[in-house]
Amino acid sequence: MILSTILFSPASLFHKFTVILFAFLKPFGIWGLGALAILDSSAVPMPLDALVIGYIVQDHAKMLLYCFMAAFGSAIGSMVFYYIGRAGGELVLLKRINRTRYESLRDRFEKQEFLAIMVPAMMPPPMPLKVFELAAGVFEMRPFIYFLAILAGKFVRFLLWGILTILYSEKLLTPIIQSFHHHIGLFISGAMCIVLILAIYIVRRIFDKRRGTPLPIEDSEPFTPNE
Repeated sequence: MILSTILFSPASLFHKFTVILFAFLKPFGIWGLGALAILDSSAVPMPLDALVIGYIVQDHAKMLLYCFMAAFGSAIGSMVFYYIGRAGGELVLLKRINRTRYESLRDRFEKQEFLAIMVPAMMPPPMPLKVFELAAGVFEMRPFIYFLAILAGKFVRFLLWGILTILYSEKLLTPIIQSFHHHIGLFISGAMCIVLILAIYIVRRIFDKRRGTPLPIEDSEPFTPNE
């Protein structure tokens, strides 16, 4: 029973999926990593950070190349949501956030649009990056500047992973992996709690319409002037 639980636990399945995916992409080199980054940003979420780390572990000398290719592919894939926002306009974004959050994003893009998209791109999941990508299209950020902002943010993110991997791959990562296998249940429980807390926080701060200004279509009763 314990063995079957470990073999089919979410963490174990995720690890196996990452290993299989890495083995499949390895013969394609940096092109496989770039293609996966496009897919991850445009359609299907993938363990991109873990794969970048895996590539760097195998060949430290190509760290900058791996980080750049993953960031470049992510920037290409993110253009999908940018043009969805550009075509759909305000209504597309207001389906995901409330009016108050919408106004806050608009002010942020008006003040410094490059940092408004670069900073979220630097953050790992569960940062709701797709909301910012849609917002960039809705607020008509220039496509080339948007592309550069995503590229810069993702490159910094992957570069930090690469530096940590090179500096602590043997001293830190190995003990963590060993401890993870010995206490897998505890790690899964902790991860689930963190994900739940973050999900509640994001929902309350971004997607809860009760915290924003109601839209006209949200009024339950039409306004009737006094006679």
